[in-house]
Amino acid sequence: MPEEKSADAVEKFLLEQKAIEDRRQALIDDLLRQRAEAIKVFDDKLAKLGYDSSSGKHKRSHHKPSALDAGAIPKGKAKV
Repeated sequence: MPEEKSADAVEKFLLEQKAIEDRRQALIDDLLRQRAEAIKVFDDKLAKLGYDSSSGKHKRSHHKPSALDAGAIPKGKAKV
């Protein structure tokens, strides 16, 4: 008898865990959908204001440009 009760308790626990995990996944999916909708609305508003994300500007970076990218003379080389 005690084994049946513990087996029932384990089964009940596993079912509750599965229900919790399913609910969690549904909430995550809902949040991702809401986020995508909010981004779309924001992009639409930017487009109405005339913003063009492909305007040719590069993203800012804290990295210094390499010598080849900037056309700079490498250190140690003198100008002639």
